[in-house]
Amino acid sequence: MDLVLNAADYYFFTPYVYPATWPEDEPFRQIISLLLVTNLGALVLYFLFATLSYYFIFDHDLKKHPHFLENQVQREIKTTVQSLPWISLPTVALFFAEVRGYSKLYGNIEDSPYGWSGVILSMFSFIFFTDMCIYWIHRFLHHKCIYKRIHKPHHLWKISTPFASHAFHPVDGFMQSIPYHIYPFLFPLHKVTYLILYIFVNVWSISIHDGAYLVPDCLKHVINGSAHHTDHHVYFDYNYGQYFTFWDKIGGSYKSPSSFEGKGPHDYIKKQKEEWSSRQNGHMDEKLLSGDSPKNE
Repeated sequence: MDLVLNAADYYFFTPYVYPATWPEDEPFRQIISLLLVTNLGALVLYFLFATLSYYFIFDHDLKKHPHFLENQVQREIKTTVQSLPWISLPTVALFFAEVRGYSKLYGNIEDSPYGWSGVILSMFSFIFFTDMCIYWIHRFLHHKCIYKRIHKPHHLWKISTPFASHAFHPVDGFMQSIPYHIYPFLFPLHKVTYLILYIFVNVWSISIHDGAYLVPDCLKHVINGSAHHTDHHVYFDYNYGQYFTFWDKIGGSYKSPSSFEGKGPHDYIKKQKEEWSSRQNGHMDEKLLSGDSPKNE
């Protein structure tokens, strides 16, 4: 995060916001700056990618599903905007520790234990590590003692839109983000790689709430995509994974998505359309048999 903070200082905070006498590496200034950068960055990522997904990927016919709530999109956005500032508080504490040099983040390839291969390996390691941790955190959040107060708000959206991706209770949102933040304190990770992965995990979270089943057939039982996560929102006790189905299969919580069996939300909407069309055609046939024509009507 120091790369982002340094850029913000150079282009904005130092010339336009803070007095010249306030050093850039002063701890209190860094905390204030991190709070501003973290909140603004989270909102930009959320609104940019969720909006693009909503208008270009999300199937708006899903809004006709009976589980789609009144004013749901507005409610998803409101929940997110109210939660993100609270989530940012403990997040900034971890970012501050990174900036002060307590993590294993490095800025030069030469500092990687294994050079470029180490950088590439760390990307896969990050994905597998966070997938494992989020599975167990997510499953814990479904425990009856805490589900109702902490995780249930996210399950209001049974038929979710991309804007539901970050619509969490603040405690829920932070807990599921912890693996992303603790990884660089446990394992070496390039700073640029970390920023790329940070953007990726936010985009991924949006993608599994967009209702578009874009995973290739050969990977649909391996990748935990939107189809799997849709069933998680509908049936609650299945498909807790973030990227892969591996831990769900180990933990006995894997469920083949209902959409793969022709029983998903899209299939329900399609069936409703066909029934409506059939009724309309039947109505027209009755008119024709009785001697009336659509033109005369």
